[in-house]
Amino acid sequence: MLPTHNSLPPERPHKRPHEDETSYGGSAVRDRLEQVLSKARAAGADAAEVAFAQSRSLSIGVRNGEVETVERDETADLGLRVFIGQKQAVVSISEFSDQTLQRAVERAVIMARISPDDPYTGLADPALLSVPDANPVDLQLFDPEDVSADAFKDRALACEAAGLAVAKSITTDSASTGYSHNHWHLLTSDGFSGQQSSSIFFQSVRMIATDAAGQMERDGEGRSKRFYTDLPTPAYTGTLAAERAVSALGARRIDSGKYPVIFDPRVSKSIVSLFLGAISGPAIARGSSYLKNRLHTQLFAPGIHIVDDPFRVRGLASSLFDDEGVRVQKRHLIDNGVLTTWLLNTASARQLGLTSTGHASRGLVGPAGASAHNITLMPGSSSQPDLMRDAGQGVLITSMFGPNVNADTGDWSVGASGVWFDQGEIKYPVNELTVAGNLIDIFARLIPGSDLEIKGSNDAPSLLIDGLSVGGK
Repeated sequence: MLPTHNSLPPERPHKRPHEDETSYGGSAVRDRLEQVLSKARAAGADAAEVAFAQSRSLSIGVRNGEVETVERDETADLGLRVFIGQKQAVVSISEFSDQTLQRAVERAVIMARISPDDPYTGLADPALLSVPDANPVDLQLFDPEDVSADAFKDRALACEAAGLAVAKSITTDSASTGYSHNHWHLLTSDGFSGQQSSSIFFQSVRMIATDAAGQMERDGEGRSKRFYTDLPTPAYTGTLAAERAVSALGARRIDSGKYPVIFDPRVSKSIVSLFLGAISGPAIARGSSYLKNRLHTQLFAPGIHIVDDPFRVRGLASSLFDDEGVRVQKRHLIDNGVLTTWLLNTASARQLGLTSTGHASRGLVGPAGASAHNITLMPGSSSQPDLMRDAGQGVLITSMFGPNVNADTGDWSVGASGVWFDQGEIKYPVNELTVAGNLIDIFARLIPGSDLEIKGSNDAPSLLIDGLSVGGK
């Protein structure tokens, strides 16, 4: 039986860092990882890297004033990558007895020996590795505050109550709060050792609005922060979620045509994500990107800047090194409209004859891919109402779903909903739209608004693109 809002399962004791050998940053963890590296070298590996990931999380969901779900999770996993010549193999385990560790090492070495050669594989260039700093930058990624399950429950209920108070037509789709504590430790056989502890606290609400005819619309609001006290108030989150749902009632379909389209900050980051995917080093190395021949060219209009900042204090994608141990740096991926770099890990950099840019990203079950850090498309000077007035009439997109991208050409389409605007004023909600265009053309004509708000690891203001194809009725 699900617990009610007056009864949560008793909390398990919260272990402190010295209380077990696998706790965050403990010396026993490093000792174990060093043993694994030694076993790998003894078994025949030319080089190896081992990563340890540990997490502890809690999520509480409520509906109609009652607790609906309580999920607790504690995991610890170890991933080993070994290299023999130009061959590599990766194994992962979640049980750490000496016997299991030895079997994992032996299995990895056997797999590597029968794997095909990869001329670009191997550990990162030692000259690029992050080195310990006597006075390291405090990125403030871990909040030690011990928040009780009851506090999260009360917060979720408060989010829901604020949403329900907006209108009688509002009901709850879902409301949840919780946290995750994570630790990552990476060691390599060439001497790199780095670790990072982080925390995430979240709250989200989705509400359902119903009109007199029975038409229903769903919308929501959510936020994640490194520190618990940085979360918005429950009243803000719940009220905004409900207001968005109510404002979507009475949506109409519009005629197909070419219209000015403004992407609200809620969805404009998706346009930036399309750009980031196209400059990923592995995609460029495979030749499967519509931007593969655009490095150092004018991709956006002059004055446009997209900044990648791994050093943002309390940033959701901040770090002092990437997942191969390479030191990171703040970069303008787009500088005054010009594309300056790819997002490179070690393998893609070697394939392209370049140097890793510190963008390796990996889990524990495979080689590294590439991803950005904290991304910001810098704001322009016009507010969203100003953009609407400048555009005349068109569509303000607030929700997108089902994107489709041709990686070779940049042709893109997506389902969408939002509002129709005319002379700077919002007229009525619209839905069942398809927005389409070529991303190279979209990037070149993109005009950013001034309404940038830093919310996550990828943020952008409103974005105006004049004359996009919109499919309606």
